[in-house]
Amino acid sequence: MSEKPWAGRFSLPTDKFVEEFNASIGFDKRLYKFDIKGSMAHARMLARQSIITEDEARIIISGLEKVLEEIESGRFTFSEDDEDIHMAVEKRLTEIVGPVGGKLHTARSRNDQVALDVRMYVIEEAETAKAYILNLQTVLVEKAINNLGVIMPGFTHLQTGQPILYSHYLMAYFQMFKRDFLRINDMVMRMNYSPLGAAAMAGTTFPIDRTFTASELGFYGPTENSVDSVSDRDFTIEFLSALSICMMHLSRFSEELILFSNPDFGFINLSDDYCTGSSIMPQKKNPDIPELIRGKTGRVYGNLMAMLTIMKGLPLAYNKDMQEDKEPLFDSVDTVLASLKIFAPMITKITVNEDKMREAAGRGYSTATDLADYLVRKGLPFRQAHHAVGKTVAYAIEMDKKLEELSLEEMRRFSSIIDEDVFKYISLDASVNSRNSYGGTSAESVMTQIKLAQGFLNENL
Repeated sequence: MSEKPWAGRFSLPTDKFVEEFNASIGFDKRLYKFDIKGSMAHARMLARQSIITEDEARIIISGLEKVLEEIESGRFTFSEDDEDIHMAVEKRLTEIVGPVGGKLHTARSRNDQVALDVRMYVIEEAETAKAYILNLQTVLVEKAINNLGVIMPGFTHLQTGQPILYSHYLMAYFQMFKRDFLRINDMVMRMNYSPLGAAAMAGTTFPIDRTFTASELGFYGPTENSVDSVSDRDFTIEFLSALSICMMHLSRFSEELILFSNPDFGFINLSDDYCTGSSIMPQKKNPDIPELIRGKTGRVYGNLMAMLTIMKGLPLAYNKDMQEDKEPLFDSVDTVLASLKIFAPMITKITVNEDKMREAAGRGYSTATDLADYLVRKGLPFRQAHHAVGKTVAYAIEMDKKLEELSLEEMRRFSSIIDEDVFKYISLDASVNSRNSYGGTSAESVMTQIKLAQGFLNENL
């Protein structure tokens, strides 16, 4: 067992079980490239400030490059004796370059190191998430354009409400994912400040240049308070929150894919290569991918709650509890990125059963509101029109007729102001195309949405 860098204070070696329980190297090793990049910037700053020599900085940076190459080639040996990725890198660096490697830790602490590494990790993964979201949005726009004339039932309470364009439905999800993109982008802007140089929690006595290291690492600047710098995990919680909301949107979409691909709906067909079969029922085609995404949403929510719970009672500044931030973060990132990555091609390969969608849109008296609007345009107050149409629908149900199958005489039983022109307003196409208000479901309105969406994509791709 190697001696710990902090062992000078202690009279007994660390208990083996304590060492295993305390170690985070098993999961935080994935931060290696951020740890090494931050260390290189720190070494350059130390030399620039004459805290170490230029030669010492070159030796340290050359050694760090060798450590990086060893890790990425798979030749690096990770050990629980090293406790965490920071100690593992520093130990191997010192083995490569000798005692000068020990100078790297001047004017910093593992507290600001880990805060830096996790911030850099979150920023990189946030950019990946944004790219995956944009890819999914691009697919949604393409599908909306290619299905512009397809009419489907719009639901409230999962009951038929009004007919809408399938493209309008798809663009609703575009808007959800647009908010996800902007939410993540906003979070990155808020967290893009470097904690490096905050040291353990009070800053350092050395004449460091935190602005230099922040710039070297691509941050807007240094964080403003050293205590907050090492104890802040708001950025992790914000990212987990944004990922949870994004996963909620994927889960809602998945639920509808599951419903709409059920033969009782029959609106869409999921491609065979995104489904599985049953071990006993040969006819089955199971929507396992949407189901898995719906299920994985729970674990992402759980990770957010875990992180909030970890932080809820911590006194300032750093506490070992905060080591527990990484596994929930890593798991949520892996889960959401995998879900986004598979979702876009799955949507691309969906085929639409236009006739079934249209048939379903015509059921449930979905144009009843159009009849009420017709009466209002004839001068009847809306509440009276609503009541008259309700009576008309009840009669149609009793007669087992669709609304447009009622004769003019039958309709006039419930309002004498109905004329022959009523049938122009209560067809599916008329209903959809008449909803031309901004954001509405008419083809013209949906094309406006699509053009705005294309503009958003062009700005961000």
